[in-house]
Amino acid sequence: MDSAGVHRPRNLDWKRAAALLYGDWGTSKAYVIGFAFSGAFAISHYAALPIILAVCAITALVAYNYVIVCKHFPDGGGVYSAAREQSRILAVMGALLLVANFTVTAAMSGWAAMKYFRVPEPWVPWATIGLLLFVVVINYFGPKHSGSMALSLALPMFIVVVLIIWWSFPHLSVENLEMPHSGFGKSWLALTGMILALSGVEAIANLTGVMKLDPDSTMEEPNVAKTARRSIWPVAVEVVIGTSILGWAMLSLPKKMVPILEERWEDMLSVLGEFYASAAVGPAIGKIFGIIVGIVVGLLLLSAVNTAIGALIGLIYMLARDGEMPKNFTRLNKHGVPWLPLVSAALLPVLVVAFSSGLETLMGLYAIGVVGAITVNLGSCSFNKSLKLVWYERAIMTVTFLILFAVELTVAKTKQDALFFACCVLIVGFGLRGYAQRRAGLRTVTLTEEVAARVSPQALSRIKLNLSPGQSIMVAARGITPVLKFALEEARLRQGTLYVLYVKELAVTLQGPIQSTDRPRWQDDPQAAEIMDAMLELGRQHNVPIVPIYVVSENPATTILDLAATIGIDMLVLGSTHRTRLVSLLKGNVVTEVAKHLPENIDLIIYG
Repeated sequence: MDSAGVHRPRNLDWKRAAALLYGDWGTSKAYVIGFAFSGAFAISHYAALPIILAVCAITALVAYNYVIVCKHFPDGGGVYSAAREQSRILAVMGALLLVANFTVTAAMSGWAAMKYFRVPEPWVPWATIGLLLFVVVINYFGPKHSGSMALSLALPMFIVVVLIIWWSFPHLSVENLEMPHSGFGKSWLALTGMILALSGVEAIANLTGVMKLDPDSTMEEPNVAKTARRSIWPVAVEVVIGTSILGWAMLSLPKKMVPILEERWEDMLSVLGEFYASAAVGPAIGKIFGIIVGIVVGLLLLSAVNTAIGALIGLIYMLARDGEMPKNFTRLNKHGVPWLPLVSAALLPVLVVAFSSGLETLMGLYAIGVVGAITVNLGSCSFNKSLKLVWYERAIMTVTFLILFAVELTVAKTKQDALFFACCVLIVGFGLRGYAQRRAGLRTVTLTEEVAARVSPQALSRIKLNLSPGQSIMVAARGITPVLKFALEEARLRQGTLYVLYVKELAVTLQGPIQSTDRPRWQDDPQAAEIMDAMLELGRQHNVPIVPIYVVSENPATTILDLAATIGIDMLVLGSTHRTRLVSLLKGNVVTEVAKHLPENIDLIIYG
């Protein structure tokens, strides 16, 4: 439930959640296995399989832990929500590390997509910057249904991976494989450099607040354990098994191909697809299949860019709504997208790309953000005594936390550019936080647990209005239009109550529940205040009870449906839309969506 006391729409099923996760985890295969041939490690190329398997094992371990996290945080279990129960400063630190992660994810996925599209090397940075700016422009309209887009792109990627594995099976060999002989220290450094497949699970934890509930749960007592488990495990199994076999297939290629593998490690899946398809069905088909692999993987990487940009906007906006960033970051454009987070989501990845020399550099920046965020999340949960964890769940979570903490320390010590980048994000973030709190007149005060419980914002959220059902009408309006007059006349004739609903559209994906103590008020919104003041005055003149309702929502249609069913109205009145075709195409039609899903016991009148 958000700060306005309205439940966020739970319309994300396990299939779309899994597709969003696969957009990050699935694409990791596109560069993780090839990283062994990048020359980044002082180990033999053919001694990399045990390290690839170790990365897969850590990925499976993280997946197990995040199934537990999602179970205990059904309203958003990302690092900010989980760590906030321990410390606000720790929560902000975790969120800022996640900002660094989403920034590098967008830049790295865009760069890798250009390599799979075989853009000439000198043009890759410029093409990546152009792609990032294009995605930001699209996000100006607040694009929705990204889960459906990810689902449509995940299936071709899965088919491509299965075909490569199927054709490579007859050629898998242990002839080239070597055991690591460079000592534990260098092998550990190689392991920390190849952990590039973890951030998607943090995004899934953030989305538990919009996941469909399990059959035996309610909005008041939500439970998404089954949905989260079905979202995470199929993807984790595919990633672990697929990455392991593809890594083996790469190391089964003839050693005479080492120069080609070193040159094309950034689009290794295309190389594998072309080689094994040629061996199975002929060189001509192999060449075509290699091109198809590049297109499919590149498109899924573009989806990952869009997901990272949207998540970055939502995360920065959530911090501002919670008072951790200046209030200017909450100002929305006419499509409900926050301006400054949108600009930040454009500026940060572009700067990272501009100052990076290649994909290898971006990979070096990646781990410190994602591993840091996951470490803070799992550490906060494992030491949170209020979470009802089984003893072995807490033990496994603690072990995972210690492993990732060691990885984070290693990355910070060995990759100075990554440490500098993370420190810059933390310094700027905490600087903005201090400025925001000073402008708001906030001071840190230590209270006893009993007093803190009494003044907690959650205490007020338990006070709910009990509105008796009757001849009630709800009208949703965006301005002073004839539809308000019609609704007022109907309410007077029926001697009922008129609910005047104003939905302030917020076209951004929120990272977990909003914890802000500043509840949205229609008095603070000039357009809403104009409508509400006029209707309250007309209601007094004609003896019609007027109940103003002001809601900030990501999905106006779902919010209208939710409120109509919750209040128990008899009639819903909507005005006809006057949007242009382009905006309707990008954002959808609210009237159409409401008409499609409104319960039969509620009359719908579309006034035009």
